[in-house]
Amino acid sequence: MLNRGEPLVDHESHNNPSHTRVAIVGSGFAGLGLAIRLRQEGRHDFVVFERADEVGGTWRDNSYPGCACDVPSNLYSFSFAPNPDWTRSFSPQPEILDYLRGCADRFGVRPHIRFGHEVLDARWDEAERRWHITTSHGEHTADYLALGIGPLSDPAVPDLPGLDTFEGTVFHSARWDHDHDLRDERVAVIGTGASAIQFVPQIQPLVGRLHLFQRTAPWVVPRTDRRFSQLQHRLMRHLPGYQRALRTLIYWARETYVWGFVRPRVIRRLQGLAVRHLERQVPDPALRAKLVPDYTIGCKRILISSDYYPSLAEPNVEVVTEGVTEVRPKSVVAADGTEREVDTIVFGTGFHVTEPRAAGKVFGTGGRSLRDAWESSGGMSAYLGGAITGFPNLFMLIGPNTGLGHTSMVFMIESQLAYVLDCLRYMDEHGVATVDVRPEVQRAYNEEIQSQLVDTVWNQGGCRSWYLDDHGRNTTLWPTYTWRFRRRTRRFDSESYALGN
Repeated sequence: MLNRGEPLVDHESHNNPSHTRVAIVGSGFAGLGLAIRLRQEGRHDFVVFERADEVGGTWRDNSYPGCACDVPSNLYSFSFAPNPDWTRSFSPQPEILDYLRGCADRFGVRPHIRFGHEVLDARWDEAERRWHITTSHGEHTADYLALGIGPLSDPAVPDLPGLDTFEGTVFHSARWDHDHDLRDERVAVIGTGASAIQFVPQIQPLVGRLHLFQRTAPWVVPRTDRRFSQLQHRLMRHLPGYQRALRTLIYWARETYVWGFVRPRVIRRLQGLAVRHLERQVPDPALRAKLVPDYTIGCKRILISSDYYPSLAEPNVEVVTEGVTEVRPKSVVAADGTEREVDTIVFGTGFHVTEPRAAGKVFGTGGRSLRDAWESSGGMSAYLGGAITGFPNLFMLIGPNTGLGHTSMVFMIESQLAYVLDCLRYMDEHGVATVDVRPEVQRAYNEEIQSQLVDTVWNQGGCRSWYLDDHGRNTTLWPTYTWRFRRRTRRFDSESYALGN
Protein backbone atom coordinates (compact mmCIF):
# COMPACT_ATOMS: atom_id res chain seq x y z
CA MET A 1 0.00 0.00 0.00
CA LEU A 2 1.09 3.54 -0.63
CA ASN A 3 1.89 5.60 2.43
CA ARG A 4 1.22 8.89 0.65
CA GLY A 5 -0.98 9.53 -2.35
CA GLU A 6 -2.69 6.98 -4.56
CA PRO A 7 -1.10 4.76 -7.22
CA LEU A 8 -1.75 5.56 -10.86
CA VAL A 9 -2.17 1.86 -11.71
CA ASP A 10 -4.23 -0.91 -10.18
CA HIS A 11 -2.95 -2.67 -7.10
CA GLU A 12 -0.53 -5.36 -8.13
CA SER A 13 -0.88 -9.08 -7.75
CA HIS A 14 1.23 -12.04 -8.76
CA ASN A 15 -1.44 -13.15 -11.24
CA ASN A 16 -2.10 -9.76 -12.80
CA PRO A 17 1.05 -7.56 -12.77
CA SER A 18 0.55 -3.83 -13.05
CA HIS A 19 2.12 -2.15 -16.07
CA THR A 20 3.57 1.31 -16.53
CA ARG A 21 5.53 3.04 -19.25
CA VAL A 22 8.50 3.97 -17.02
CA ALA A 23 9.50 2.36 -13.72
CA ILE A 24 11.93 4.33 -11.56
CA VAL A 25 13.82 2.78 -8.65
CA GLY A 26 14.73 5.20 -5.85
CA SER A 27 13.53 8.65 -4.85
CA GLY A 28 16.74 10.53 -4.11
CA PHE A 29 17.92 13.40 -6.30
CA ALA A 30 18.18 11.11 -9.36
CA GLY A 31 14.90 9.20 -9.17
CA LEU A 32 12.92 12.16 -7.91
CA GLY A 33 14.46 14.39 -10.57
CA LEU A 34 13.43 12.02 -13.36
CA ALA A 35 9.90 11.78 -11.97
CA ILE A 36 9.60 15.56 -11.90
CA ARG A 37 10.99 16.01 -15.41
CA LEU A 38 8.61 13.35 -16.78
CA ARG A 39 5.65 15.23 -15.35
CA GLN A 40 6.98 18.52 -16.67
CA GLU A 41 6.99 16.94 -20.14
CA GLY A 42 3.40 15.80 -19.76
CA ARG A 43 4.32 12.17 -19.15
CA HIS A 44 2.26 10.68 -16.33
CA ASP A 45 2.52 6.95 -17.00
CA PHE A 46 5.32 6.18 -14.57
CA VAL A 47 5.83 4.81 -11.09
CA VAL A 48 8.60 5.22 -8.51
CA PHE A 49 9.52 2.28 -6.31
CA GLU A 50 10.98 3.40 -2.99
CA ARG A 51 11.98 0.88 -0.32
CA ALA A 52 11.75 3.45 2.51
CA ASP A 53 8.71 5.40 3.71
CA GLU A 54 9.88 8.80 2.48
CA VAL A 55 11.78 10.40 -0.39
CA GLY A 56 15.34 11.62 0.01
CA GLY A 57 17.75 8.79 -0.79
CA THR A 58 21.11 9.22 0.90
CA TRP A 59 19.88 12.44 2.55
CA ARG A 60 17.10 10.51 4.23
CA ASP A 61 19.30 7.61 5.31
CA ASN A 62 22.28 9.62 6.55
CA SER A 63 20.95 11.47 9.57
CA TYR A 64 24.02 11.16 11.77
CA PRO A 65 24.96 14.13 14.00
CA GLY A 66 26.59 16.92 12.00
CA CYS A 67 25.62 15.53 8.59
CA ALA A 68 25.91 18.25 5.94
CA CYS A 69 26.80 18.73 2.29
CA ASP A 70 30.31 19.61 1.16
CA VAL A 71 29.05 21.36 -2.01
CA PRO A 72 27.64 24.90 -1.67
CA SER A 73 23.86 24.97 -1.18
CA ASN A 74 23.01 27.09 -4.20
CA LEU A 75 24.68 24.56 -6.50
CA TYR A 76 23.50 21.44 -4.72
CA SER A 77 19.89 21.74 -5.85
CA PHE A 78 17.84 21.35 -9.02
CA SER A 79 18.34 24.16 -11.52
CA PHE A 80 14.56 24.24 -12.07
CA ALA A 81 13.83 24.46 -8.33
CA PRO A 82 16.06 27.05 -6.63
CA ASN A 83 15.65 27.27 -2.86
CA PRO A 84 15.80 30.79 -1.38
CA ASP A 85 15.51 29.40 2.15
CA TRP A 86 18.91 27.78 2.59
CA THR A 87 20.20 28.98 5.95
CA ARG A 88 23.89 28.36 5.29
CA SER A 89 26.37 28.31 2.45
CA PHE A 90 26.77 24.54 3.05
CA SER A 91 23.41 22.93 3.75
CA PRO A 92 22.87 20.65 6.76
CA GLN A 93 21.16 17.31 6.11
CA PRO A 94 17.73 18.23 7.52
CA GLU A 95 17.46 21.18 5.12
CA ILE A 96 18.39 19.06 2.09
CA LEU A 97 15.85 16.42 3.09
CA ASP A 98 13.17 19.10 3.55
CA TYR A 99 14.08 20.48 0.12
CA LEU A 100 13.58 17.09 -1.53
CA ARG A 101 10.31 16.54 0.31
CA GLY A 102 9.18 19.96 -0.83
CA CYS A 103 10.08 19.18 -4.44
CA ALA A 104 8.05 15.96 -4.31
CA ASP A 105 5.02 17.96 -3.11
CA ARG A 106 5.53 21.03 -5.28
CA PHE A 107 5.86 19.08 -8.53
CA GLY A 108 3.09 16.59 -7.74
CA VAL A 109 5.01 13.34 -7.91
CA ARG A 110 3.98 11.78 -4.59
CA PRO A 111 0.95 10.00 -6.14
CA HIS A 112 3.41 8.17 -8.42
CA ILE A 113 5.58 6.88 -5.56
CA ARG A 114 5.08 3.47 -4.01
CA PHE A 115 6.70 3.68 -0.61
CA GLY A 116 7.82 0.52 1.14
CA HIS A 117 8.37 -1.23 -2.20
CA GLU A 118 11.85 -2.74 -2.33
CA VAL A 119 12.86 -3.99 -5.77
CA LEU A 120 13.96 -7.60 -5.37
CA ASP A 121 14.45 -8.51 -9.01
CA ALA A 122 14.20 -6.94 -12.48
CA ARG A 123 14.34 -9.06 -15.64
CA TRP A 124 14.17 -8.10 -19.29
CA ASP A 125 11.66 -10.22 -21.25
CA GLU A 126 12.90 -10.43 -24.84
CA ALA A 127 9.61 -11.76 -26.24
CA GLU A 128 7.44 -9.13 -24.57
CA ARG A 129 10.10 -6.42 -24.87
CA ARG A 130 9.48 -5.13 -21.39
CA TRP A 131 10.91 -5.31 -17.88
CA HIS A 132 9.41 -7.66 -15.30
CA ILE A 133 9.97 -6.22 -11.86
CA THR A 134 9.44 -8.04 -8.58
CA THR A 135 9.04 -5.85 -5.51
CA SER A 136 8.38 -6.70 -1.89
CA HIS A 137 4.69 -6.13 -2.70
CA GLY A 138 4.32 -8.06 -5.94
CA GLU A 139 4.89 -8.11 -9.69
CA HIS A 140 5.07 -5.23 -12.15
CA THR A 141 6.02 -4.68 -15.77
CA ALA A 142 7.42 -1.60 -17.49
CA ASP A 143 8.62 -0.59 -20.94
CA TYR A 144 11.58 1.28 -19.46
CA LEU A 145 13.50 0.84 -16.23
CA ALA A 146 15.44 3.69 -14.64
CA LEU A 147 17.78 2.92 -11.75
CA GLY A 148 18.08 5.98 -9.52
CA ILE A 149 19.50 4.19 -6.49
CA GLY A 150 22.82 6.04 -6.44
CA PRO A 151 26.25 4.82 -5.33
CA LEU A 152 25.81 5.83 -1.68
CA SER A 153 22.83 3.65 -0.87
CA ASP A 154 24.23 0.42 0.61
CA PRO A 155 26.54 0.84 3.64
CA ALA A 156 29.76 -1.16 3.66
CA VAL A 157 30.61 -2.88 6.95
CA PRO A 158 33.94 -4.74 7.09
CA ASP A 159 33.83 -8.46 7.75
CA LEU A 160 35.68 -8.39 11.06
CA PRO A 161 36.25 -11.66 12.92
CA GLY A 162 34.11 -11.81 16.04
CA LEU A 163 31.86 -8.88 15.17
CA ASP A 164 28.77 -11.03 15.66
CA THR A 165 29.90 -11.82 19.22
CA PHE A 166 30.09 -8.19 20.36
CA GLU A 167 27.75 -7.62 23.29
CA GLY A 168 27.46 -3.87 22.93
CA THR A 169 25.74 -1.69 20.30
CA VAL A 170 26.90 -1.64 16.67
CA PHE A 171 25.71 0.57 13.83
CA HIS A 172 26.89 2.26 10.63
CA SER A 173 26.82 6.04 10.30
CA ALA A 174 24.28 5.69 7.45
CA ARG A 175 21.94 3.84 9.82
CA TRP A 176 22.49 5.96 12.91
CA ASP A 177 20.82 4.64 16.06
CA HIS A 178 19.26 7.79 17.47
CA ASP A 179 17.66 5.83 20.31
CA HIS A 180 21.04 4.81 21.67
CA ASP A 181 22.58 7.22 24.18
CA LEU A 182 26.34 7.56 23.75
CA ARG A 183 26.72 9.72 26.81
CA ASP A 184 29.73 8.65 28.93
CA GLU A 185 30.23 5.48 26.86
CA ARG A 186 33.46 4.04 25.54
CA VAL A 187 33.06 4.29 21.76
CA ALA A 188 35.11 2.84 18.92
CA VAL A 189 34.76 4.72 15.65
CA ILE A 190 36.08 2.70 12.72
CA GLY A 191 36.81 4.74 9.61
CA THR A 192 37.86 8.34 8.95
CA GLY A 193 35.97 9.27 5.79
CA ALA A 194 33.59 12.10 4.95
CA SER A 195 30.94 10.95 7.46
CA ALA A 196 33.30 10.36 10.37
CA ILE A 197 34.87 13.80 10.20
CA GLN A 198 31.38 15.25 10.59
CA PHE A 199 30.00 13.09 13.40
CA VAL A 200 33.19 12.67 15.48
CA PRO A 201 33.24 16.35 16.59
CA GLN A 202 29.55 16.04 17.50
CA ILE A 203 29.84 12.96 19.71
CA GLN A 204 33.27 13.68 21.21
CA PRO A 205 31.94 16.01 23.96
CA LEU A 206 29.31 13.41 24.93
CA VAL A 207 31.26 10.18 25.17
CA GLY A 208 33.48 9.07 28.00
CA ARG A 209 36.24 7.75 25.73
CA LEU A 210 36.52 7.75 21.95
CA HIS A 211 38.92 5.44 20.10
CA LEU A 212 39.20 6.51 16.47
CA PHE A 213 40.58 3.72 14.29
CA GLN A 214 42.21 5.35 11.30
CA ARG A 215 43.44 3.15 8.46
CA THR A 216 44.45 6.09 6.26
CA ALA A 217 44.62 9.74 7.29
CA PRO A 218 42.46 12.02 5.11
CA TRP A 219 43.47 15.40 3.74
CA VAL A 220 41.30 18.05 5.40
CA VAL A 221 40.88 21.69 4.37
CA PRO A 222 39.01 24.44 6.26
CA ARG A 223 35.23 24.57 6.01
CA THR A 224 34.31 28.14 5.02
CA ASP A 225 30.69 27.79 6.05
CA ARG A 226 28.57 30.78 7.08
CA ARG A 227 24.96 31.76 7.60
CA PHE A 228 23.17 33.67 4.87
CA SER A 229 22.24 37.18 5.97
CA GLN A 230 18.72 38.60 5.98
CA LEU A 231 19.65 40.74 3.00
CA GLN A 232 20.80 37.71 1.05
CA HIS A 233 17.58 35.89 1.84
CA ARG A 234 15.54 38.85 0.64
CA LEU A 235 17.54 39.00 -2.56
CA MET A 236 17.16 35.27 -3.17
CA ARG A 237 13.40 35.40 -2.56
CA HIS A 238 12.57 38.50 -4.57
CA LEU A 239 15.32 38.58 -7.20
CA PRO A 240 15.59 35.11 -8.73
CA GLY A 241 18.35 36.35 -11.00
CA TYR A 242 20.53 36.94 -7.92
CA GLN A 243 20.42 33.29 -6.90
CA ARG A 244 20.96 32.14 -10.49
CA ALA A 245 24.03 34.38 -10.68
CA LEU A 246 25.37 32.93 -7.41
CA ARG A 247 24.83 29.42 -8.76
CA THR A 248 26.66 30.26 -11.99
CA LEU A 249 29.61 31.81 -10.17
CA ILE A 250 29.92 28.83 -7.81
CA TYR A 251 29.68 26.40 -10.71
CA TRP A 252 32.49 27.96 -12.72
CA ALA A 253 34.66 28.42 -9.63
CA ARG A 254 34.29 24.73 -8.85
CA GLU A 255 35.11 23.76 -12.43
CA THR A 256 38.55 25.29 -12.03
CA TYR A 257 39.37 22.57 -9.47
CA VAL A 258 39.53 20.03 -12.28
CA TRP A 259 42.82 21.59 -13.40
CA GLY A 260 44.48 20.33 -10.25
CA PHE A 261 42.95 16.85 -10.30
CA VAL A 262 44.11 16.13 -13.83
CA ARG A 263 47.54 17.68 -13.19
CA PRO A 264 48.79 16.40 -9.80
CA ARG A 265 51.64 18.90 -9.69
CA VAL A 266 49.12 21.75 -9.64
CA ILE A 267 46.99 20.34 -6.81
CA ARG A 268 49.99 20.15 -4.49
CA ARG A 269 49.46 23.88 -3.88
CA LEU A 270 46.17 22.95 -2.20
CA GLN A 271 48.12 20.37 -0.21
CA GLY A 272 50.11 23.21 1.33
CA LEU A 273 46.86 24.78 2.55
CA ALA A 274 45.83 21.48 4.12
CA VAL A 275 49.22 21.10 5.85
CA ARG A 276 48.96 24.59 7.34
CA HIS A 277 45.40 23.84 8.47
CA LEU A 278 46.66 20.73 10.29
CA GLU A 279 49.60 22.59 11.86
CA ARG A 280 47.36 25.39 13.13
CA GLN A 281 44.76 23.10 14.66
CA VAL A 282 46.95 20.31 16.07
CA PRO A 283 49.87 21.69 18.12
CA ASP A 284 50.87 18.26 19.51
CA PRO A 285 53.59 16.92 17.16
CA ALA A 286 52.92 13.28 18.04
CA LEU A 287 49.23 13.53 17.20
CA ARG A 288 49.96 15.66 14.15
CA ALA A 289 52.31 12.99 12.80
CA LYS A 290 49.47 10.45 12.92
CA LEU A 291 47.23 12.77 10.90
CA VAL A 292 49.59 13.51 8.01
CA PRO A 293 48.46 11.54 4.90
CA ASP A 294 51.06 9.63 2.91
CA TYR A 295 49.56 10.34 -0.52
CA THR A 296 48.95 13.33 -2.79
CA ILE A 297 45.92 15.41 -1.89
CA GLY A 298 42.94 14.60 -4.11
CA CYS A 299 43.83 10.92 -4.52
CA LYS A 300 41.10 10.25 -1.98
CA ARG A 301 38.15 12.54 -1.44
CA ILE A 302 39.24 15.90 -0.02
CA LEU A 303 37.37 16.54 3.22
CA ILE A 304 36.32 19.89 4.60
CA SER A 305 36.10 20.58 8.31
CA SER A 306 37.13 23.18 10.84
CA ASP A 307 36.23 21.18 13.96
CA TYR A 308 37.52 17.66 13.21
CA TYR A 309 41.17 18.22 14.16
CA PRO A 310 40.37 20.11 17.40
CA SER A 311 38.08 17.28 18.50
CA LEU A 312 40.91 14.77 18.10
CA ALA A 313 43.13 16.86 20.36
CA GLU A 314 40.70 16.53 23.28
CA PRO A 315 41.89 14.38 26.22
CA ASN A 316 39.10 11.78 25.85
CA VAL A 317 40.12 10.91 22.26
CA GLU A 318 42.71 8.40 21.06
CA VAL A 319 43.70 8.08 17.39
CA VAL A 320 44.68 4.49 16.64
CA THR A 321 46.61 4.03 13.39
CA GLU A 322 46.74 0.24 13.54
CA GLY A 323 43.84 -1.45 11.82
CA VAL A 324 41.20 -3.52 13.60
CA THR A 325 41.85 -7.25 13.32
CA GLU A 326 39.28 -8.70 15.70
CA VAL A 327 36.21 -7.86 17.74
CA ARG A 328 35.59 -9.60 21.05
CA PRO A 329 32.42 -9.57 23.20
CA LYS A 330 33.47 -6.43 25.04
CA SER A 331 36.44 -5.08 23.11
CA VAL A 332 38.18 -4.25 19.85
CA VAL A 333 41.64 -5.62 19.03
CA ALA A 334 44.10 -3.67 16.88
CA ALA A 335 46.76 -5.08 14.54
CA ASP A 336 49.50 -4.56 17.13
CA GLY A 337 47.64 -6.83 19.56
CA THR A 338 46.40 -4.05 21.85
CA GLU A 339 42.87 -4.45 23.15
CA ARG A 340 40.43 -1.67 24.01
CA GLU A 341 37.22 -2.26 25.94
CA VAL A 342 34.27 -0.45 24.33
CA ASP A 343 30.53 -0.21 24.74
CA THR A 344 29.61 0.85 21.21
CA ILE A 345 31.11 0.47 17.74
CA VAL A 346 30.25 3.02 15.05
CA PHE A 347 31.31 2.29 11.49
CA GLY A 348 32.16 5.20 9.23
CA THR A 349 33.32 2.88 6.48
CA GLY A 350 31.47 4.17 3.46
CA PHE A 351 29.38 2.34 0.88
CA HIS A 352 29.43 -0.37 -1.78
CA VAL A 353 30.36 1.93 -4.66
CA THR A 354 32.38 -0.17 -7.12
CA GLU A 355 30.30 -3.28 -6.40
CA PRO A 356 26.68 -2.12 -6.15
CA ARG A 357 24.41 -4.80 -4.76
CA ALA A 358 21.66 -3.89 -7.23
CA ALA A 359 23.84 -5.29 -10.02
CA GLY A 360 22.97 -8.80 -8.86
CA LYS A 361 19.24 -8.08 -9.10
CA VAL A 362 19.04 -6.80 -12.69
CA PHE A 363 19.00 -9.32 -15.56
CA GLY A 364 19.23 -8.41 -19.23
CA THR A 365 19.10 -10.37 -22.48
CA GLY A 366 19.72 -14.08 -22.08
CA GLY A 367 19.06 -13.82 -18.36
CA ARG A 368 22.53 -12.44 -17.70
CA SER A 369 22.88 -10.34 -14.57
CA LEU A 370 24.43 -6.91 -14.61
CA ARG A 371 27.01 -8.17 -12.10
CA ASP A 372 28.06 -10.99 -14.44
CA ALA A 373 28.22 -8.62 -17.39
CA TRP A 374 30.53 -6.30 -15.51
CA GLU A 375 32.69 -9.08 -14.10
CA SER A 376 33.26 -10.52 -17.56
CA SER A 377 34.25 -7.12 -18.96
CA GLY A 378 36.72 -6.23 -16.21
CA GLY A 379 34.57 -3.99 -14.03
CA MET A 380 31.70 -1.54 -14.04
CA SER A 381 31.17 0.32 -17.28
CA ALA A 382 28.39 2.07 -19.14
CA TYR A 383 27.93 4.41 -22.07
CA LEU A 384 27.54 7.98 -20.78
CA GLY A 385 27.24 6.49 -17.32
CA GLY A 386 23.76 5.15 -18.03
CA ALA A 387 23.38 2.74 -20.97
CA ILE A 388 24.71 -0.83 -20.76
CA THR A 389 24.86 -3.19 -23.71
CA GLY A 390 22.67 -6.24 -23.29
CA PHE A 391 20.21 -4.34 -21.08
CA PRO A 392 17.64 -2.76 -23.43
CA ASN A 393 15.53 0.16 -22.27
CA LEU A 394 17.57 0.46 -19.07
CA PHE A 395 18.66 3.88 -17.88
CA MET A 396 21.16 3.93 -15.04
CA LEU A 397 21.33 7.31 -13.31
CA ILE A 398 24.64 8.27 -11.68
CA GLY A 399 26.16 5.11 -13.09
CA PRO A 400 29.83 4.24 -13.71
CA ASN A 401 32.25 7.15 -14.19
CA THR A 402 29.78 9.91 -13.43
CA GLY A 403 31.07 10.62 -9.91
CA LEU A 404 32.79 13.90 -9.09
CA GLY A 405 35.54 15.04 -6.79
CA HIS A 406 35.00 18.77 -7.17
CA THR A 407 31.41 19.87 -7.73
CA SER A 408 27.71 19.03 -7.56
CA MET A 409 26.38 15.63 -8.61
CA VAL A 410 23.03 17.30 -9.26
CA PHE A 411 24.57 18.87 -12.39
CA MET A 412 25.50 15.41 -13.68
CA ILE A 413 22.07 14.05 -12.79
CA GLU A 414 20.28 16.79 -14.71
CA SER A 415 22.52 16.13 -17.72
CA GLN A 416 21.52 12.47 -17.69
CA LEU A 417 17.85 13.35 -17.24
CA ALA A 418 17.94 15.53 -20.36
CA TYR A 419 19.47 12.63 -22.30
CA VAL A 420 16.84 10.14 -21.09
CA LEU A 421 13.99 12.48 -21.98
CA ASP A 422 15.39 13.07 -25.45
CA CYS A 423 15.68 9.31 -25.88
CA LEU A 424 12.00 8.87 -24.98
CA ARG A 425 11.03 11.63 -27.43
CA TYR A 426 13.03 10.00 -30.20
CA MET A 427 11.46 6.59 -29.55
CA ASP A 428 7.97 8.04 -29.60
CA GLU A 429 8.57 10.06 -32.77
CA HIS A 430 10.19 7.20 -34.69
CA GLY A 431 8.12 4.29 -33.42
CA VAL A 432 11.09 2.66 -31.72
CA ALA A 433 10.27 0.04 -29.08
CA THR A 434 13.74 -0.83 -27.76
CA VAL A 435 17.17 0.76 -27.52
CA ASP A 436 20.34 -1.12 -26.64
CA VAL A 437 23.72 0.59 -26.79
CA ARG A 438 26.05 -1.04 -29.29
CA PRO A 439 28.87 -2.99 -27.59
CA GLU A 440 31.58 -1.35 -29.69
CA VAL A 441 30.24 2.09 -28.72
CA GLN A 442 30.26 1.31 -25.01
CA ARG A 443 33.72 -0.25 -25.28
CA ALA A 444 35.23 2.71 -27.18
CA TYR A 445 33.65 5.20 -24.79
CA ASN A 446 35.06 3.49 -21.71
CA GLU A 447 38.50 3.10 -23.26
CA GLU A 448 38.43 6.86 -23.81
CA ILE A 449 37.37 7.53 -20.19
CA GLN A 450 40.03 5.22 -18.76
CA SER A 451 42.76 6.77 -20.91
CA GLN A 452 41.81 10.22 -19.60
CA LEU A 453 42.02 8.97 -16.02
CA VAL A 454 45.52 7.47 -16.30
CA ASP A 455 47.54 10.55 -15.32
CA THR A 456 45.05 12.09 -12.88
CA VAL A 457 45.70 12.39 -9.16
CA TRP A 458 42.91 9.84 -8.55
CA ASN A 459 44.96 7.18 -10.33
CA GLN A 460 48.48 8.42 -9.66
CA GLY A 461 48.23 9.94 -6.17
CA GLY A 462 49.61 6.94 -4.32
CA CYS A 463 46.53 5.86 -2.40
CA ARG A 464 43.90 3.15 -2.35
CA SER A 465 40.47 4.78 -2.56
CA TRP A 466 36.84 3.83 -3.13
CA TYR A 467 37.20 5.40 -6.56
CA LEU A 468 39.09 2.27 -7.66
CA ASP A 469 37.72 -1.25 -7.97
CA ASP A 470 39.51 -4.44 -6.95
CA HIS A 471 41.50 -4.37 -10.19
CA GLY A 472 42.72 -0.82 -9.59
CA ARG A 473 40.44 0.52 -12.32
CA ASN A 474 38.73 3.85 -11.72
CA THR A 475 35.08 3.05 -12.40
CA THR A 476 33.69 5.88 -10.32
CA LEU A 477 34.83 9.31 -11.47
CA TRP A 478 34.23 11.51 -14.49
CA PRO A 479 37.74 12.49 -15.64
CA THR A 480 37.27 16.07 -16.79
CA TYR A 481 35.03 19.16 -16.74
CA THR A 482 31.32 18.59 -16.15
CA TRP A 483 30.32 20.94 -18.98
CA ARG A 484 31.87 18.39 -21.33
CA PHE A 485 29.56 15.70 -19.96
CA ARG A 486 26.58 17.99 -20.46
CA ARG A 487 27.62 18.68 -24.02
CA ARG A 488 27.82 14.94 -24.73
CA THR A 489 24.37 14.28 -23.24
CA ARG A 490 22.49 17.22 -24.74
CA ARG A 491 20.84 14.98 -27.35
CA PHE A 492 20.09 11.29 -27.78
CA ASP A 493 22.55 9.88 -30.33
CA SER A 494 20.45 7.12 -31.90
CA GLU A 495 23.35 6.01 -34.10
CA SER A 496 25.05 4.62 -30.97
CA TYR A 497 22.23 2.14 -30.34
CA ALA A 498 20.65 -0.92 -31.82
CA LEU A 499 17.01 0.07 -32.31
CA GLY A 500 14.07 -2.31 -32.28
CA ASN A 501 10.60 -1.62 -33.66
